[in-house]
Amino acid sequence: MKKKLRILLVWILVSLVFQFGGHTLLNIQIQKVMGLTPLANEPPITLQLQATIPGSELTNIQVSYAKDYLAYMEKGTLKIFNLKKEKIVFEKTSPSATDQTLGVLRYQWLPDRNILLYFYAKKNPNEVTTVKVYPPQTRATNPAVVEKTEDPNQGGIEPQKFPTEPRYEKRYGSPQLTELYSLELPDSDEDSAPEDRLNSFDPPSCSEEISAGGKLEKFVVAAATNLMYLTVTNGSTQQLMKINVMKNLSTLNKPRELINNMATSDRFSTLYLDSKVGTIQQVAAIQYVEALKKDKRLIISENTNDRIIGVRNGRVYIGEVVDNQLVKIKTTADLEVMKDNPALKTEWEGSIPYNKNISALVGGKGQIIVYDNHTAYIITEGHLREVKLQGDENYISADGAELVQFTKSGTSTQVELQPLI
Repeated sequence: MKKKLRILLVWILVSLVFQFGGHTLLNIQIQKVMGLTPLANEPPITLQLQATIPGSELTNIQVSYAKDYLAYMEKGTLKIFNLKKEKIVFEKTSPSATDQTLGVLRYQWLPDRNILLYFYAKKNPNEVTTVKVYPPQTRATNPAVVEKTEDPNQGGIEPQKFPTEPRYEKRYGSPQLTELYSLELPDSDEDSAPEDRLNSFDPPSCSEEISAGGKLEKFVVAAATNLMYLTVTNGSTQQLMKINVMKNLSTLNKPRELINNMATSDRFSTLYLDSKVGTIQQVAAIQYVEALKKDKRLIISENTNDRIIGVRNGRVYIGEVVDNQLVKIKTTADLEVMKDNPALKTEWEGSIPYNKNISALVGGKGQIIVYDNHTAYIITEGHLREVKLQGDENYISADGAELVQFTKSGTSTQVELQPLI
């Protein structure tokens, strides 16, 4: 009896060990997929790489998540350059050599994959369409004849309807269409071609709506939920638009609102923005509330000097800017359900140049990086240090891990990648 009991206990113990191990392995795999492991939070880093790019008029340069591709514009053409193989692997030209409103408008690498999202404008082939319109059918003018009947519920005879001839009307749409593409790049060691995919809007008329709104200026992606936010400006009028996973388009801005900067949560679908309506400047947030089935706007800071810097690892970073100087950095928790006027914690105080020529981001380790073409100011755990930049042009990757320096050499450009230390 005791022997059987021991055998039973051993089998129970073995079963529990296997179950625990299986659940642990499954949990690790789920965390990897969702990007929740410490490893997933460590950005890829290129220790040292030099390459020569054929061309010297490169603009809007962006490095991919894995630091092995560059996206840039050259003379109206989007180009993707494989840094390891030192060759251009993709080009997207404009449909017009003279109309600068056409072609690639804006693009951005996804923060966790070698996929580039970009908006592309082209002429609308159906700007003017002719449709057949049927007017309402006419009725006979003589009154209805009421027949005597034993059934008191039976009504009179309806008057006879006469069909009318249709007429043709012209409908005028937007002169151009704005389309959304996703460009998926293979591993940089492979020779397979990139996959360029059109992501059609639903309904298709959304591509006209974006174009009709004006110039596409800002574009951010909430990678955790695949939501996209963009601002479109026409003169003094600006629209804030959201594109969901089904490629539906909605408008979120207030009347007369101007949005100077935007950042998305890296965990949820929350959009944080610098909003100005008239003389009222504030940092706001927009969240989709499932119970209400609509987006809700919240106030994060009513301080007119506060500006959104970015969101990383559950924290929202806000900078206080006075007379073109960054004087304070504050944070608050990035929650799934935000509330109005959350408490802001001061992380740093000092003075850093902060004007229209600077770029600012939150690195993967929570460091704040403010840089122009000559100097990078890096704030880590409340401590500030300066790094002098050596290239003719300098770019820091979106995760703050990589410094990309460009030096022009005749008709080509030398590029060097190294960790930002």
